[in-house]
Amino acid sequence: MSPLSLMQIHRINAWSDNYIFLLHAAPYAAVVDPTEASPVLDKLDNLGIELTAIFNTHHHGDHVGGNRQLLAKFPDATVYASEADRDRIPGQTAFLNEGDTVTFGGRTAHIFFVPGHTRGHIAYYFPPATADEPGELFCGDTLFAGGCGRLFEGTPAQMVNSLSKLRQLPDNTRVWCAHEYTLSNLKFAVTVDSQNLDLQNRYQRVHTARQRQEATVPSLLGLEKKTNPFLRWDQPALQAVAKRQDPARVFGRIRGMKDMF
Repeated sequence: MSPLSLMQIHRINAWSDNYIFLLHAAPYAAVVDPTEASPVLDKLDNLGIELTAIFNTHHHGDHVGGNRQLLAKFPDATVYASEADRDRIPGQTAFLNEGDTVTFGGRTAHIFFVPGHTRGHIAYYFPPATADEPGELFCGDTLFAGGCGRLFEGTPAQMVNSLSKLRQLPDNTRVWCAHEYTLSNLKFAVTVDSQNLDLQNRYQRVHTARQRQEATVPSLLGLEKKTNPFLRWDQPALQAVAKRQDPARVFGRIRGMKDMF
């Protein structure tokens, strides 16, 4: 849970490796990418709060699977998602584009259009509420801790452009990605960026954390910039492995290697 001034964040486990995020500003709540409804309803009941918004990042079933059941209980909740995902998001009522904003709990999130994993993917970024607090990035399956999403509906060039937008955010931004894939991502990362001491140290920490069944999400964007190969297409070590220098071609080669890993 994040001790923010008005908005708290609860991480909810779902399925084998999904995370759902419940934003809580009493007496109201918003949920990000509800894989399923039951754990969200349990948390809402435990907290005694009402769901007023669903923030979807993209249309995949493990991100929207709980929408209908949540709307059955909270029919007035607004369902936010991408304009480009129109007709693919259950119950969608708000259609978002790059540069739009949404407000919850006294905080305003900026919308980034980040296609690549899917053609309609968006991310929600809440800038820091105060100077000593982090920003909060809900990025679905575009950026993972130590990795990125597969290119199901987009191109390497689109994904590099999307990740470039997220890479420009401040280092103290917390990355609330939707899956616990960190250890497997880092197992691959060390094979393509083997001399990266920050990456080696991170891999050891994550390995220990996962042995203890500890979550590795959220991550910090500053750490991702140092250790995530999918944010490092401009680094000589990755360019050498890819045998390319053009950002999209470097990214595409490394992504292809990960797909086969």
